Amino acid sequence: MEKLIRFSASDLSKITNHRSGEVKFGEKMLIIPLEQNIVTFLNNCEQEFVLFGIPEDIGVRANYGRPGASSAWDSAIKSIANIQHNRFCKGSQIVVLGHLDVAEEMELVKDLNFNITEDRKKLSDLVVQIDKEVSHIIATIVKCGKIPIVIGGGHNNAYGNIKGMALGKGKPVNAINFDAHSDFRILEGRHSGNGFSYAFEEGFLKKYFIFGLHQSYTSKSVLDKLKTLKERVLYNTYDSMKIKMTKDFNAEMDFALDFIKNDYFGIEIDLDSIPNIPCSAMTISGFSVEELRQFIYFFGSHQNASYIHICEGAPSLDHDKNNHLVGKLIGYLVTDFIKAKTDINLIKY
Repeated sequence: MEKLIRFSASDLSKITNHRSGEVKFGEKMLIIPLEQNIVTFLNNCEQEFVLFGIPEDIGVRANYGRPGASSAWDSAIKSIANIQHNRFCKGSQIVVLGHLDVAEEMELVKDLNFNITEDRKKLSDLVVQIDKEVSHIIATIVKCGKIPIVIGGGHNNAYGNIKGMALGKGKPVNAINFDAHSDFRILEGRHSGNGFSYAFEEGFLKKYFIFGLHQSYTSKSVLDKLKTLKERVLYNTYDSMKIKMTKDFNAEMDFALDFIKNDYFGIEIDLDSIPNIPCSAMTISGFSVEELRQFIYFFGSHQNASYIHICEGAPSLDHDKNNHLVGKLIGYLVTDFIKAKTDINLIKY
């Protein structure tokens, strides 16, 4: 894990707003001391959840999107550190691993132009390098019997998450993606729009459900491709649930869970599915934050839910006075997932 920058006790202390009479997550979350081996520590600790950040937007740039997703990890960890540690959710359940060191790669891409073929190739090649690092880290976490909570970066990192979980579990895995887009585009070089199609093609992704696809932003070629894969890839649309009202949100969650629940699965959350959240592909029409939180709690409650990835949020694209809000939203989503996995009122399947 040469490209991992570990979080330290000093890092946590700096971002935690200490207040008399209160206990914050930042005072209770564990870090892995530099002198200790990561695998040994994770194998021996009782904590179930491992927090890991990917502060990059190279995959977004390679997909002709607006950069900014690199800022989500920093915003999110500051918000998470200041959540109240109480009987509803405890910071002591979390190990903060740290974040992927992509500083060199981010410097290399700052002047690249997607419209230039040679530059686009360079962007994709860098995404492949990130894929290798992410999959190795996720596989290590999973092999230690822990549940990764992955924050930040473009949705290109779904590939590394899925591959890492499949390697950690020793078999292909499933995924559900709460997203306005399929991210199942052609294999034209790695970017944020084809993480799932690459994972599928390479045998790491067994079954895939896309929840809330936007009809107006899905190409005919993708729809035609999905039509040929009904045994392993299914989707529903935001329009059918919230505009045409021909499908029910809760019933669709039941249907999607039934499709993926028999194997380990990852929960992928693209924040561009929520209106007015600063993202590379920001939308003004989509599900509510409350519906997203219900979705995470519902799927997180299943015993086979094995990781969550919250991506594409771009606090740096927000107004200066509001750029903490994406991090605060991610904090809510992280605690919803943890509560789902640990709540004594877990739904039993």
